[in-house]
Amino acid sequence: MTILLVIAAVVIMLFFWVKGVYNGFVAKEENVMKAWSQVENVYQRRADLIPNLVATVKGYAAHESETLESVVEARSKATQITVDPSELDAEDLARFQKAQGELSSALGRLLLLQERYPDLKANQNFLELQAQLEGTENRISVERQKFNEVARVYNTAVRSFPKNIIASMFDFEKKAYFEAQDGAETAPKVEF
Repeated sequence: MTILLVIAAVVIMLFFWVKGVYNGFVAKEENVMKAWSQVENVYQRRADLIPNLVATVKGYAAHESETLESVVEARSKATQITVDPSELDAEDLARFQKAQGELSSALGRLLLLQERYPDLKANQNFLELQAQLEGTENRISVERQKFNEVARVYNTAVRSFPKNIIASMFDFEKKAYFEAQDGAETAPKVEF
């Protein structure tokens, strides 16, 4: 009888431990998905600002159609790429980052047009949109950092022993991180 009580107690303790670990993984995975949604939210904010910025620039720099078209095309590509946060792997994240990087590059070329068009530099709509875009870029950086931190907490839990046994039993897999773009470690050359 005592042996049965001990076995029952061990089984009950094991059940509650597995339940706690599993629910902890679920909570951490939900945090990763929430953080990813916020990253997508700020990228969407940037994408929403672009048509207004392009329209403002178009009025001043109509013959810069190649630059304007590249921004519109890059925005279209960037908004078409979707990543399922529950299946967030390095390949999906790299594809997403590449499209967003192309959009950032096209926006940089668009914003450089203000140097060629002094009237554009003085346009209040352009200045406000530029300020909003700069603020959005800062938000993107902050949200990417928050996402990486939440993903790190989740990944640490998934890979830590003995919880990694429970994680593998229930298919909790490591999530990818945002990483710096190639060449980011090299300081840009500035010449005056």
